[in-house]
Amino acid sequence: MTWVHLAYMLASVLFIFGIKQLAAVRTARQGNFLAMVAMVIAIVAALAELAILYPESFDPRLIMTGLIVGAAVGAWLGMTVQATAMPEMVALLNGLGGLSSLLVALSYFYEQMIEMGKAGTVAVVLGSDGSVSVVLSILIGGVTVTGSFVAFGKLQGAKWMPEKPILLPHRHLISGGVIAATLLFSYLACFQISARWGLLLLLILVSLLCLALGVLLVIPIGGADMPVVISLLNSYSGLAASMTGFVIGNNLLIISGSLVGASGIILTMIMCKAMNRSLLNVLVGGFGMEEASGGEAKKQAYTKIKSTDAEELAQMLEAVERVVIVPGYGMAVAQAQHTVRELADILKKRGASVKYAIHPVAGRMPGHMNVLLAEADVPYDELFEMDDINNEFSNTDISIVIGANDVVNPEALDKKDSPIYGMPILRTHESRVVVIVKRSLSPGYAGIPNPLFEADNALMFFADARKGIEDTVRELKSNA
Repeated sequence: MTWVHLAYMLASVLFIFGIKQLAAVRTARQGNFLAMVAMVIAIVAALAELAILYPESFDPRLIMTGLIVGAAVGAWLGMTVQATAMPEMVALLNGLGGLSSLLVALSYFYEQMIEMGKAGTVAVVLGSDGSVSVVLSILIGGVTVTGSFVAFGKLQGAKWMPEKPILLPHRHLISGGVIAATLLFSYLACFQISARWGLLLLLILVSLLCLALGVLLVIPIGGADMPVVISLLNSYSGLAASMTGFVIGNNLLIISGSLVGASGIILTMIMCKAMNRSLLNVLVGGFGMEEASGGEAKKQAYTKIKSTDAEELAQMLEAVERVVIVPGYGMAVAQAQHTVRELADILKKRGASVKYAIHPVAGRMPGHMNVLLAEADVPYDELFEMDDINNEFSNTDISIVIGANDVVNPEALDKKDSPIYGMPILRTHESRVVVIVKRSLSPGYAGIPNPLFEADNALMFFADARKGIEDTVRELKSNA
């Protein structure tokens, strides 16, 4: 057991350093590798602990079957899932993590029922701390699994479920009632009921209520608002794992779950700040709802739109010295990242400086644009966060906005009655020329017009992102 505990300590340290390295694009690969090594060590150590402490229940054949099946599914997903589908993948993995915690807590709770008839209530057998840990593991795990699956469905688009917020009448009252009922039934199950059939019934009710709560908290959230939701659910999955560690007495699970939970909450707060929202607004659900419901009424006709095409854009790019590319969800949908990198390579060969401006909530998950551009082998040193590049737009010849909308909307700066007022944006409007590659004039998640579209220095390039950039690349090559 000494070696097992040392292995747990080593895995914990590697997890910490792995998360630290994930904070920077340049070291993210090494961080991911360290976390992978830590997980392998953790699995081997956990199996060794199980074999030492519970040899009578240790079944190598069953465990190896689970490891082989799980590794095969993970490897298949890793090799086949496109980078553009990474948000859905992350949501699914969050859900599976919550499901694991839920099942472990339920099985442990059910196992302890054997002792109830001899000792009394669950609290007598597990103690107050153990009872609370089991309940929290069930609660957080249940919310995480259904909430993540709803997020997965919204990210899939209309073929699975509506991306727009689903607004139930008195939704906050319903959610509050479900939470109150969950806490009441949990208290009865742990501290009042000792009859096995009563405990089983309460256990089923608590589980169903937790699953329902996950659905209620996520369905009011629009599909375009998933960055905050995914980071929050990621935190939930870590907290559920940490509670499960308390349940089964595994220190490594407590540590790693706490790391994921804390880092997820910090990331959620960063996302909230980037979208000018409070954390409470996210926790109670309905994030983005007010804007989405009133968006249609806030639309207005554009009167000064100036458009361009691939030929004209190519002519402008022939003489530029400084270019900033702003990727958005439209680039992800069109899978245009490779074409965008090809355009950047051509411009760099002609002596131009090319940088990528990344907004914290661009796309459908934290770091979505970074993942896509990394897949296209865009150099890390060309990616710049919003705070690092905003001062450079005033010296930029052309900013090319590819499928982004609200993250470049100047209303956030000076229109106090705007839903996005106070939201930090990329200041592309300060560039000498702004070209917005977009299929239409449709609004972003906030459902409001973007005055950038008809600014004096702005040109609309109406096209699918990949086709529009491909045509521009073709024009540049023909003029070489």
